[in-house]
Amino acid sequence: MSVGVDRTSLAALQVLTAIDEQGSISAAARSLELSQPSASAAVRRLERRIGATLLSRTPRGSALNETGRAVAVWARQVIAASDAFETSIAALREGHAERVQIAASLTIAEYLAPRWLAHLATVRPHADVELIVRNSHDVMDLVTSGQVELGFVEGAKVEGGLRSQVIGRDELVAVVAPGHRWVRRGAVGLKELVAGGLVLREVGSGTREILERVLQESQIELPAHVPHLGSTAAIKAAVRHGGSVAVLSRLTVADELELGSLVPIEVLGADLSRQLRMVWCSDAVLGASASELAGIAARSTGL
Repeated sequence: MSVGVDRTSLAALQVLTAIDEQGSISAAARSLELSQPSASAAVRRLERRIGATLLSRTPRGSALNETGRAVAVWARQVIAASDAFETSIAALREGHAERVQIAASLTIAEYLAPRWLAHLATVRPHADVELIVRNSHDVMDLVTSGQVELGFVEGAKVEGGLRSQVIGRDELVAVVAPGHRWVRRGAVGLKELVAGGLVLREVGSGTREILERVLQESQIELPAHVPHLGSTAAIKAAVRHGGSVAVLSRLTVADELELGSLVPIEVLGADLSRQLRMVWCSDAVLGASASELAGIAARSTGL
């Protein structure tokens, strides 16, 4: 590697990845606490550096084009490597601390985190990891308060004071028991879904947040007394044995769908996809084990 190579600005790469995640320059600027002119200037400098146009600019706004999205993927790898370097240096100053506390939403904790932690154990066998399982809202509270270094959440909204990185995608699916009256139809509208014996996760759940957002966009309100349960297992039992309908992560019902003990129902006119995110405090420097785990999660989640 040549000494003195003119390197691309890390700050510009952060702006690019923020545009990819947030969908626009203005939203990206807000997430990074920059002015929109500063964010726009960073993208223009990056375009000159690369020699390619990264944005599709229209009177209604700007979004990444195909080239911009490709560069954003590479940019995330550069940023992750830079973060790993900084946290490793911090770990040297801290005396090689190996203890790490993390928190994850129920879906991520049950279906994704175990394989991340198994991988971490192979590369950092002396790491002492504590995984706290909460709903997405509570996970962000734990990170904000400094009780855990790193959090993994579902849903679209990230609380102020936190940085985030999209690590994967998931979708929600409406499910019923095999004998349910909707099985032969295969699809229902949102209004019928809400009125059809819906059971939900508790307030603060990322799964519930996505469904509520979809309903709000369609100007549909939840009934005042919809049953809510604190675990996915309890909801699945209510669906199988009580004639209810639930909207759950496809990750959590994959086995039941394959076995036929639950049946998917299409929800017409509803986009129930969601992003899975890793969150950490904006002013925090992750320890070595947390940084390693962050890298494992970012590389291994292919949803």
